[in-house]
Amino acid sequence: MSLTVGSGHQAPHVLTPLSDEAQVVELAGGKGRNLHILTAAGFQVPSWSVIGLDVFEEFSRGSELAECLQSLRAAEGRPDRAGEVAAEIATLIDAAPLGERVIEAIAEAYRQAGGGLVAVRSSGAEEDGAEHSFAGQFDSFLNVSGLQQVAAHVRRCWASGFSERSLRYRAQRGLPPGTGGVAVIVQRMVPAERSGVLFTADPVTGRTDRHVISAVHGLGEGLVSGAVDADTVVLDAATGEPLSTVIGDKQERYDAGGRPGCEVSPVADEDREALSLTADDLALLHAAGVRATEHYGAPQDIEWAIAEGTLWILQSRPVTALGPAAGTAGEPAGELRVWDNSNIIESFSGVVSPLTYSFAADTYAKVYESYARALGVKGDQLREVQEWTPHLLGYVHGRVYYNLYHWYRMVRLAPLYRLNRRVLEKSLGVAESVSDEAADALHPFTPRPGLRGRVSRLARTVVFAHRFLTIGRSMETFHRNFYRAYEVFNNVDYDALPGDETYRRFRRLQRELIEKWGPMQALDATILLSVGMLALLTRKWLPDAPEWFTWAAAAPGSDVESAEPARALSALAARVRADDGLRRLLENTTDEDAYAALRDGGHTGFLAAVDAYITDYGYRSPDELKLEVPDLYENPAGLFTLLRDALPGSTSGAAGARGNEADAYLDERLRGPRRWVYERVRRKARAALTDRERLRFCRTRAFGSVKRMLRAMGRDLARSGAIDAWDDVFMLRLEEVRGAYEGMIAHSELRELAALRRRRLAADAELHAPSRFTTRGAPYWSGNLERAGWAGGPAARSGARELRGTPCCPGVVEGLAVVTDTPRDIGGGILLTYRTDPGWVAALPSAAALVIERGSPLTHVAVVARELGIPTVVQVKNATTEIGTGARLRVDGAAGTVTVLADPPGDGGAP
Repeated sequence: MSLTVGSGHQAPHVLTPLSDEAQVVELAGGKGRNLHILTAAGFQVPSWSVIGLDVFEEFSRGSELAECLQSLRAAEGRPDRAGEVAAEIATLIDAAPLGERVIEAIAEAYRQAGGGLVAVRSSGAEEDGAEHSFAGQFDSFLNVSGLQQVAAHVRRCWASGFSERSLRYRAQRGLPPGTGGVAVIVQRMVPAERSGVLFTADPVTGRTDRHVISAVHGLGEGLVSGAVDADTVVLDAATGEPLSTVIGDKQERYDAGGRPGCEVSPVADEDREALSLTADDLALLHAAGVRATEHYGAPQDIEWAIAEGTLWILQSRPVTALGPAAGTAGEPAGELRVWDNSNIIESFSGVVSPLTYSFAADTYAKVYESYARALGVKGDQLREVQEWTPHLLGYVHGRVYYNLYHWYRMVRLAPLYRLNRRVLEKSLGVAESVSDEAADALHPFTPRPGLRGRVSRLARTVVFAHRFLTIGRSMETFHRNFYRAYEVFNNVDYDALPGDETYRRFRRLQRELIEKWGPMQALDATILLSVGMLALLTRKWLPDAPEWFTWAAAAPGSDVESAEPARALSALAARVRADDGLRRLLENTTDEDAYAALRDGGHTGFLAAVDAYITDYGYRSPDELKLEVPDLYENPAGLFTLLRDALPGSTSGAAGARGNEADAYLDERLRGPRRWVYERVRRKARAALTDRERLRFCRTRAFGSVKRMLRAMGRDLARSGAIDAWDDVFMLRLEEVRGAYEGMIAHSELRELAALRRRRLAADAELHAPSRFTTRGAPYWSGNLERAGWAGGPAARSGARELRGTPCCPGVVEGLAVVTDTPRDIGGGILLTYRTDPGWVAALPSAAALVIERGSPLTHVAVVARELGIPTVVQVKNATTEIGTGARLRVDGAAGTVTVLADPPGDGGAP
């Protein structure tokens, strides 16, 4: 049954557990429908009622609000007006009179819920559906008491149905703006002792044989908002047996207080360190999860609370963001792929041009096919390798990702796969390991059975062992040959050559520099193996060693080549600090005018040093591997920005102070034969990492030559009328540039392609890109990207005061945060960024500490920061979301912690 209020035709409805199902479906919204289903099925649900969708219609009828809603319909397809329309609707909803029948409906709903403390929750018509959850789009309010407060919060729920975020959510999913308002649930508050969320399938892997539980003390608001680090328990879906348990920090708890909202209080140390759930709690949750899944016929996302031994189900919705597992009904079929941007974001951050991606993908394919050949892979096995090497990288909405399973296949070309894949995950900085079952199923080619297979593996192991033992000599030979060829390619004015001649030289560079790179990838395997062995020895012989120790022990020596630009910049800065006139000139001159001002001021000696720096390191720049980004050769003004940032001070002395910490630690704790063995392994790891930095310098130089060639080809194509502007070449794929010079594509096609892709890339730049996600089948279709969380708009802050990451370089620093995506204006602050790339090295002398949200301990900049002695923490989740420029921080590079001591001026912290 449903309750109607007042008199007159079609009175608005208040819906209860006894209401007719058809009316509930029509008027209660998604959450309300689910509460009705849960209650009818016999689940323990707190008393509730729903203020129907028609109550909002009654409220808006005959007022200015109705006209505004009509304008919202007219604004369909105009997401740029979302903020304007949302603000107007919110103002009208707050000001419009409720009317007698609406007030009666709200009062009746409050009475049906039992009065006292209630939760007031929005329930959109399409919310918690099988396709769109609308999770987090509408508002809910806890701890509301009294009719006046309930009515005020009902208005706020109605307004949230037309908030800017919900309108954009609809637009991003191709849904009409919707003008039916939202229903509102009024539900008795449960005095929860423990609360949380239960997924009846693993939301990341899609495994339906797992239940995942997150739990906190008190109300679940701390968990939902992200403010409390929850306990996580994974259960076997069939038996309920705990498979893994992670104890969250649970520093705070949220409880009902004397006014709307929650009161926050600290959790006792003994409760923080223990699991918040008992064995009985886990049994109750498992049983409820099994029952809910069977009842709905699909995995569920269940909010729950426990009070005085009773498990209360607060709501249940389908898991729309589930990473699909194979074989589940209604899921897309096809190959499972795991996409992860990990430290590839160090090389290719944000959106990258089609030319950059296609050149990088082509290069990776050539290099790793060559690596397989160098290990003796041939015949049918090589043909299988050639099937996946072109797809080591993916390109999704303009972003570059590792197609991660193929990288496990690549690692398996070398022996000791289980050890090497763990080190690969650590070195790449991937946030989550794949399961042992999934990893073991991945092979670079179909394994041969029997004796033939064992002989093949043995032969490959012997070849690898030879390359492992002789990698030093191989690197020296490679470097000699590389620089001999590089001198030929680098000392050419490509703009003075005909375009087809530049193209022919580009193809020769690919053959002579890039395709010969393959055998050197044995160096990566050497790093994985030697660092992995060093980590094993550390764990066995130095079990109490701090987390940063292994990376510090393996760090390259003081002669690491990649630190040279930072040292050279420090030397330039020291010259400026020693000359007051020179310093004043640079501080009061723009980047573009600095060179001329120095020349006119007679600073010829300093200008010669600037010219020498650009000659030696002009190929370096932020985003230096993105072909569309100019380097210092093309835009030398950028050097003066870096130079001014380095003026407040230099870190050049810090390396000496901290560089021997690993040695001192070893001297105290490890001697005799064990120390000798440890040092042998350590020496191999350090040499391999040093060689990797040298190899990366070669890569950067090669990319610098490629940049100059492709820019020259772009100008040639523009002169011929194939494209409108020379930089349109970056909107083309490599195969299209090749086709223009090989007669495989008509010039008339290129102009339209470039214009289309430039528009598409600009739209892609507005999207929020997840760092890791999975797809099945064709990635762009079957709802893959929607499930992965691709969306627009900034992420919300939780207000966390201490963030944790992976320690890289010890040391404690307090200072002001400089949150940036470009290496400039650091001024001695704590450099905090989402990612870095090799071009950031020159900015390190002006940073007191370094905090990187993505990356790994083997990130290029992290390696150099260790050499320079800069306290560094990487893999700090949500660092750029939680911390703003100007916040006062304490960075502990040994503990891997970043503590917010004070918010930026004028910022009250997270809402």
